[in-house]
Amino acid sequence: MAKLKITLTKGISNSLKNHQLTVQALGLRKIGQVVEKEDNAAVRGMIQTVRHLVKVEEA
Repeated sequence: MAKLKITLTKGISNSLKNHQLTVQALGLRKIGQVVEKEDNAAVRGMIQTVRHLVKVEEA
């Protein structure tokens, strides 16, 4: 399967609680941190929820 590189580009302190928990579930803690996740429907759904806080690239 393809992998996605997900980068946290904005802080989550003033975000909705649901968005904060979604970013943490993706494994992101600090601005600029990058994680690689498998490209599947669950991860795509989480990215869609916090699309204004993250940048996504195909790895």
